[in-house]
Amino acid sequence: MYDYPDSAGLAAVLAVLGFLSFIFLIGFYVLSSWFLMKIFDKAGVQGRWRAWVPVYNYMVFAKLGDLNPWLVLIGLGAGIVLSWVPVIGWLLSLATFVLTLLAAWRVGLKLQKEAVWLILYFFLSIVWLGILAFDKSRWNTAVPAAPWAGNGFLSDRTNWRGIPAQTPAGGYPANPVTQPAYPAPGAYPPPAGYDAPPAGYSAPPAGYSAPPAGYTPPAPSEPPAGYTPPPAAAAPAPSSPEPPAAAPSEPAPPVTPEPPTAPGPEDPNAPRP
Repeated sequence: MYDYPDSAGLAAVLAVLGFLSFIFLIGFYVLSSWFLMKIFDKAGVQGRWRAWVPVYNYMVFAKLGDLNPWLVLIGLGAGIVLSWVPVIGWLLSLATFVLTLLAAWRVGLKLQKEAVWLILYFFLSIVWLGILAFDKSRWNTAVPAAPWAGNGFLSDRTNWRGIPAQTPAGGYPANPVTQPAYPAPGAYPPPAGYDAPPAGYSAPPAGYSAPPAGYTPPAPSEPPAGYTPPPAAAAPAPSSPEPPAAAPSEPAPPVTPEPPTAPGPEDPNAPRP
């Protein structure tokens, strides 16, 4: 005789596992929605409630990642409806995950994260969301356009109020890989009137913005009427000892004293005292 497990005990074990799974899913949903809310704040999305609506929050995430958000809705809906089909349901779920992976790559670029960070998102997406939510990175849309930017099926063409457009005002900068600054040999020739930069040219520093169209630099101010520029200062002549103005005079010879005069004979007619 075989001893079959008690059905009541098995049901209790399954109930406990189901309850723990439910608690885990609720905790994962709360944490991921909280992290998405912080990322949406960095991106300038209006309305924090968008991060707490299931499915819709990842549609907004895909839109921030330059992907068509309706693809996420179609992928999740088709995956749930066709989950009973062994292969098709699995492929649809995998395609939806790939879409979120591409969106995470673009969102990471706008938050100054390299493509290698996708490895962390692939294995621990909740940790990836937490790091991007609370680090000091700032949202920056001035990144090269996505490889699928010209694809009408994958690229984002929606316009939702409260979610800022992800295309920079001046357009996407040139991608140094797909759009080099100077055409390689055999590429299309430069447009007419194009002048190659002079030798020693260096690109402008990061953060430089070109002046608006029609900008005219101010003309140099002219001096007022009657203004006479000061004369140029003459170069000082080399210093040399100057000769004396006149030669010193010779000393005068000493004066010879005159001898005293001898008295003459006494005059007899002179009055006497």
